[in-house]
Amino acid sequence: MPLEMTPTETVACCAPLVATPLTADQARTIAPMMKALADPVRLRLLSLVASHADAEACVCDLLEAFDLSQPTISHHLKVLHDAGLLTRTKRGTWVYYAVRRDVLTHLGALIGGQA
Repeated sequence: MPLEMTPTETVACCAPLVATPLTADQARTIAPMMKALADPVRLRLLSLVASHADAEACVCDLLEAFDLSQPTISHHLKVLHDAGLLTRTKRGTWVYYAVRRDVLTHLGALIGGQA
């Protein structure tokens, strides 16, 4: 039985869409990552985290950018983390998030046609 790859591993190993079509399994594996990015709040959160000082941020750093509650922001960050787009580190009572730049690079190459 073949080992199942994570969305991150699948994106990293796929040829650009313009070079080779995705298999059905690859598309099913990558879709949750794309779905996580398809939400405007999550896309903006990803951008804010990536551009934040030291390329990491906690919920407390992101709250004032949105008219949303802390639990809602935390939920969106969890979705991005679960999709493989963010890492998280707990420091005391705060959780700090950082963008997985390797994943974004591979995702960009997949969509943009660069190997």
